[in-house]
Amino acid sequence: MVMDQYTKLGSVFTISLFRVNITFLIGPEVSGHFYSGLDSEVSHNMMDFSVAMIGKEVGYALDATLRNEQQRFFSDALKPSKLRSHIGPMLHEVESYFAKWGQQGTVDLKHEFERLLVLISARCLIGKEVREKADDDFVTLFDELIENGVNLTSVLFPYAPTLANFRRDRARVKLVETLTEIVRSRKSSNQVERSSNQDEKDVLQKRIDCKYRDGRPTTESEVIGLITAFLLAGKHTSSTTSTWTGAHLLSNRMWLLAAIQEQKEIVRKHGYCVDYNVLQEMDILYCCIKEALRMHPSLVVNSRKVLKNFTVRCKEGVEYEIPKGHTIVSPILFNSNLPYIYKKPGMYDPDRFGPGREEDKLGGKFSYQAFGGGRHSCTGEAYAYMQIKVIWSHLLRNFELKLESPFPNTN
Repeated sequence: MVMDQYTKLGSVFTISLFRVNITFLIGPEVSGHFYSGLDSEVSHNMMDFSVAMIGKEVGYALDATLRNEQQRFFSDALKPSKLRSHIGPMLHEVESYFAKWGQQGTVDLKHEFERLLVLISARCLIGKEVREKADDDFVTLFDELIENGVNLTSVLFPYAPTLANFRRDRARVKLVETLTEIVRSRKSSNQVERSSNQDEKDVLQKRIDCKYRDGRPTTESEVIGLITAFLLAGKHTSSTTSTWTGAHLLSNRMWLLAAIQEQKEIVRKHGYCVDYNVLQEMDILYCCIKEALRMHPSLVVNSRKVLKNFTVRCKEGVEYEIPKGHTIVSPILFNSNLPYIYKKPGMYDPDRFGPGREEDKLGGKFSYQAFGGGRHSCTGEAYAYMQIKVIWSHLLRNFELKLESPFPNTN
């Protein structure tokens, strides 16, 4: 449908669905206001499905002012200066997990990554107690929350009496019970846990100690909602992207060998030690991950509500006014496959991001939308790349891998 309308009408067009005017914005030239518009002009409260997953005390259930304050809590934990302290715990989780694989066998990478990334997120983004509670039952509940919370029906109708919504709510209730026990235990013990950097409190303690600008401390429900949001953010995009990276590498021998050779050269230079600076040198692996994410973004479409008229100018120079009341849509998957930006977009070609090409930069500021952009870009982008690099650098160094199943279809 999007291709037909784009071909017929161009980069800005409106359709009416159930009496709702939905305006599609195709291409980076018309995406600026979508990603950088002020909260007074463009509402972000189109994320009711996330409210049903993490609770009404955090995120998109709140007004822009309070939501931005909570965003500050997230940003603090994901600052570049904090990322270095996550490397050790990440490596420990990865090495411990894959040590259980043995010398040979067949595994479901999607299943393995989903479980591993809950463990990493629990340890790095929350704290020791949550990691200790992250047994098979906890991971299964978290998978049920995500799988039933982000399917198409639940996204469009988050409060409809569907089986998926029932399963989502059931999983959330059980997860909240576990997390409530952890938070209350931490508060009652008056014990301050430290992160891997012993000079700092761990993330859970920081969320408990957080205060809003008016001096109000976070409530128990807010802390639990923030914990759930951290786990979702740390796990969902990274698990799908890790899986697609593996599927493409194992289906493209040239890029698999290039990624392996890069690891060999890094080992010769630095030994088997992996730290923040070593990860920054993994340029080929970075491009392989970025290309997998371009072709398979974790969020294929995003939407906003227009609160104030604004104007966009398409690449042909024509201007369109977007009226108040319209829903505007950025079809991220479609925008990631525009042939005038990405040469042969259906081909897995990590080199398109390399020196001399950099198609995502040449196409304009909002050409690469997998992590959003502008004022609402994902604060966890650097963290996501880092943990996927930790996982795949370990696999490429320690295992010979072959894809046994057919190349997966997008579900």
